[in-house]
Amino acid sequence: MTGVGRLLIAVYGLLALAATGRSFVQIVAKFDEAPLSYSLSALAAVVYIVATVALIKSGGRWRRVAWITIGFEFVGVLVVGTLSLLDPELFPHDSVWSLYGRGYVFIPLVLPLLGMWWLSRTGKARP
Repeated sequence: MTGVGRLLIAVYGLLALAATGRSFVQIVAKFDEAPLSYSLSALAAVVYIVATVALIKSGGRWRRVAWITIGFEFVGVLVVGTLSLLDPELFPHDSVWSLYGRGYVFIPLVLPLLGMWWLSRTGKARP
């Protein structure tokens, strides 16, 4: 594992913890205020957890799982980010991916790009 790979794992792990904590508090304390936003935060947490594990495992099928979860994350950030700009009432409270991850200094937007770049530079997926 190179320095970049270690950094990616650390950032994914940190986002996994942050998104898990955020979604837990949101769902327990005020789910009825913004169920879509809070459900998306929980989904983001699961994606970050699976991506972190897949990057740590890194071989064979786990590499494919990393590609899938990171690709899903990127699409999720783009879709939720765009919808939260076009229809703010759809998301009365922010989720992790709202406004392209603005609440997380846009790391959710940049991280999957770095993850896909790193995966593409470190070899091919094996079945």
